[in-house]
This record gives sequence, C-alpha cells and structure tokens, in this order.
Amino acid sequence: MAEMQKRLINMKNYFAHETAVIDENCEIGSGTKIWHFSHIMSNSKMGEKCNIGQNVVVSPGVVLGTNVKVQNNVSIYSGVICQDDVFLGPSMVFTNVINPRSAIIRKDEYKQTLVKKGASIGANATIICGNEIGEYAMIGAGAVVTKPVLPYALVVGNPSKQIGWISEYGQRLNFDENGLAVCIESGEKYQLTSNKVVKIS
Repeated sequence: MAEMQKRLINMKNYFAHETAVIDENCEIGSGTKIWHFSHIMSNSKMGEKCNIGQNVVVSPGVVLGTNVKVQNNVSIYSGVICQDDVFLGPSMVFTNVINPRSAIIRKDEYKQTLVKKGASIGANATIICGNEIGEYAMIGAGAVVTKPVLPYALVVGNPSKQIGWISEYGQRLNFDENGLAVCIESGEKYQLTSNKVVKIS
C-alpha cells in the first residue's frame, strides 16, 4: 500500500499518457511528459522536464538527464546514459552488444554508450555501442557512428565522418586563421586549438 501511495504521489509530478506503461522502481523527474504507447522499464532514471515521445522504450538501467528530448520510435537500451539537454531524433537507434546472436545470451557484455550534455542525434542515425558522443556534438540524420565523437563535432555519413564544427546553438562554426569563430545566432565565441573546440565567451 505504501508503495502504491508513493507511486501515486510521484504521478502528480509528471505526465504519462494513459497508454504508457511505467514499471515500478523508476525515477521520473517533475515536469517530464511520457506520450502514447511508451514503456519506461524498472530501474531506469530520468531527470526533470524530459519529453518522451510516442512508442519509446527506456530499458532497465538507462539514465536520462534533465531536459532530454526523445522523439518517436526510439529504443534506449541498457548501457545508455544521456546527460542534460540531449536530443534523440525520430527512429534513431542505439545498440548495446557488438556481436549479437539470438541463440547466445550476452547480457553480461553490454557496452556503455555516453551521450554528453547538449548533443543532438538526428533521425534514423545509428550509434554503435561503446562510443562517447561529446558535448554539443551534432550527429546528422542517417549517420552510423562507429567511433567516439568529439565535443562540438558535426558528423555525417556511413560510417560517420566529421565534416566540421557546430556551436551550442546548432550553427556551423567557421574558424579563421587564428582559430576563432563566432556563432551567428548567439554571438558566442569559440577557439579551435589542436583539434579541440572551447567556448571562450
């Protein structure tokens, strides 16, 4: 009875559509919205103000930070961690085993995938497990990520390749001969040194 009361209290802090399935022992932050036919599995965690679209699965052990936006038809498998302000585009794909076989159980071989603060992953992209997506990186639609992605990197293609740099506002950065760039939208300044981008103001 106490557990049921606790769950009812928690329900007041977030919205879940009546068709969503929320297992026990989940942590769901206030202001989060969970839409049609989505399944939030036990021992998963999500922060405040997340938006979980239609037909999304959040597997056990998954961690989502604050303000994570998950579009329709995304399965977030065990081993995935998304930090604050991550965007997961429609039907993008995570994996968690390198060499899956239906007849062989490899649950003890799950590899962690870390998507760092502010990163965006485009529609229908695939992220091969065990890789880190750096802060504010942008993964283009349909890309297949097979290796780690640097912070602020813009990557596209299959296998994905870096084609440039992106600001925190999602604008392409064009660096001058001194390694300086300004985001057109925000006016923020960035420095490129030794293949590493840092926001300086």
